[in-house]
Amino acid sequence: MTALFSPSAPGQLRVDIWSDIACPWCYIGKRRLESALAQFEHRDRVEVVWHSFELDPTAPPVLDHTMGEVLARKYGRSPGQVQAMMDQVTDVAAAEGLTYRFEQARLGSTFLAHQLIHHAAAHGLQSVMKERLLRAYFSEGARMGDLETLVGLAAEVGVDPAAARTALEEGRHADAVRQDELQAQALGISGVPFFVLGGKYGVSGAQDPQMLLGALQQAWAEVQPPALVTLGSADDAGACEDGACAVPEPAAR
Repeated sequence: MTALFSPSAPGQLRVDIWSDIACPWCYIGKRRLESALAQFEHRDRVEVVWHSFELDPTAPPVLDHTMGEVLARKYGRSPGQVQAMMDQVTDVAAAEGLTYRFEQARLGSTFLAHQLIHHAAAHGLQSVMKERLLRAYFSEGARMGDLETLVGLAAEVGVDPAAARTALEEGRHADAVRQDELQAQALGISGVPFFVLGGKYGVSGAQDPQMLLGALQQAWAEVQPPALVTLGSADDAGACEDGACAVPEPAAR
């Protein structure tokens, strides 16, 4: 049976994150995790791995509706109510240093973008590719289902554009995206962002940095091997050190 994800290596803590490009709370959650990691004593020994999750796997590459129209239809809200919802999330994002422009968002499938993240991961650029795609979607109105747009964004972060184009055209990472989504189903993940720390602890939603910091500390303590407590010393009793054993003189009779 194949493990859902690799456990943390000794002296390391792995954080697996399921998220979507078109998820506003996923970008906020990313920033909050980064804030938590900045306070974490062992942050240099944390490996962050991003996993694909599509909020709407049936979406076409281009959806000719505004964010407000889609939310109004989905939740049965008035345009004013939807605008208030988007303004609230925009304010939360701003508190994390993010700029959201929902009025510019170009809706559609994120399947191709997730494939690009997998392609970038093979070149050690997964996190920077994820960040660039999120900023492009929420701040710049970029289409995540447009091949030319994605190739251009890949080039910006140091991914070879020709290789990225070929990988996307051939769907080389499509199976990897689907595998991530199957793993999410197996774990019972129905909403994102979703964090799994040390292969053991699950954290749902864009939680406060202090809560994430506490989760990091607890996960770190549990994945590390137990410390050995030595009672006494070699001077207190017979012991062998450095390939030699001290043999005590026989007691006088």
